[in-house]
Amino acid sequence: MIKIAPSILSADFSRLGEEIKMLNESGADMVHIDIMDGHFVPNLTIGPLVIEKLRGLSDLPFDVHLMMDNPMDFIDDFVDAGANIISIHAEAVHHLHRSIIAIKEKGVKASVTLNPSTPLNVLDYVIEDLDMVLLMTVNPGFGGQSYIPSMTRKIKDLRAMANKFKPDLDIEVDGGINIENIGEVVKAGANVIVSGSSIFMAKEPKKMIEKLRNFAMV
Repeated sequence: MIKIAPSILSADFSRLGEEIKMLNESGADMVHIDIMDGHFVPNLTIGPLVIEKLRGLSDLPFDVHLMMDNPMDFIDDFVDAGANIISIHAEAVHHLHRSIIAIKEKGVKASVTLNPSTPLNVLDYVIEDLDMVLLMTVNPGFGGQSYIPSMTRKIKDLRAMANKFKPDLDIEVDGGINIENIGEVVKAGANVIVSGSSIFMAKEPKKMIEKLRNFAMV
């Protein structure tokens, strides 16, 4: 099943509450929330207090992507704020397995994110403990970037790995996904699609979500 996860990084932050309410009625499957600390990536976004306020406006799952140093120091804050899925970067933690288990013990789904140049072998001994893997298909930090073509091969390789060790693993992709390439990434094995600019910059975001879902099946 294909899941569409609009990224509010591209939303109008002056109307964020309205944007979240729009997503409730848009056919979106979850809300992707990027947390950036200005250190791990060269950008700053929001924190747990904002997520807590947004939580009261939506029943959609909150897919919280922590692009930050020392993410485990803040897991309780994000869980308490209303996160349903928490993605940590493999590049940001020293003890990946311990971190995954600690997240799952909080009663939320655990996901590991890999930057474009991070090899899949970091997942060799943890993939069976994961609910999802998020593959960055651009270098993280900013919205509106172009998809890196070589990531299609990485998606295929991860799907093959998952089929062997964790068949029900969700594979999420984030960066430069639009109606022109969504079919390619889904065919390669992705089933959770993050899209920001394509949705929020569209004249009719609801129709764009529908188009993305339709093009994913082509």
